[in-house]
Amino acid sequence: MSDKGFVLWFTGLSGAGKSTLAECLVPVLQERGRNVEVLDGDVVRTNLSKGLGFSKEDRDTNVRRIGFVANLVARNGACAITAAISPYEAVRKECREMVDPNRAEFIEVFVEAPLAVVEERDTKGLYKKARAGEIKNFTGVSDPYEAPSSAEIVVHTGDESIEESVGKILSYLEARQLVPGATV
Repeated sequence: MSDKGFVLWFTGLSGAGKSTLAECLVPVLQERGRNVEVLDGDVVRTNLSKGLGFSKEDRDTNVRRIGFVANLVARNGACAITAAISPYEAVRKECREMVDPNRAEFIEVFVEAPLAVVEERDTKGLYKKARAGEIKNFTGVSDPYEAPSSAEIVVHTGDESIEESVGKILSYLEARQLVPGATV
């Protein structure tokens, strides 16, 4: 197994399952000997990006901050999992370029779920508010989401179980020798 750090960059619509997948992966990665930090979009926005709004410029600043911290974690041999919508491909590319491939890997994980599925899940009621015009610049409704053109991993949470999606991610990490295989 490599001792190289890595960034698992989860991107997808609100409600696609980014935070859920991160929560499921943390204990598994820790059991397999990896130190893990999760940079959840909601938590980062509250602590590191307080005061930023939802304009394109503010969203880009927030995502760049997440990318900067993820790089710091990964270049020190740990796993940084980001779970933020990160709707714009150009800024995700900037974050990828922050990571020195000699010290860490950047792995984009597209958490794909159709808009109808995430609107049906809508545990926070955000889509309903966005459709009613109460939330402006809402990704997927009144603001664009640019799906990754070449993500290393794509999980389809609209029709895969969480276990299947986690399995795909772990298989990729095992193949790249970033985590050891499961022991029986």
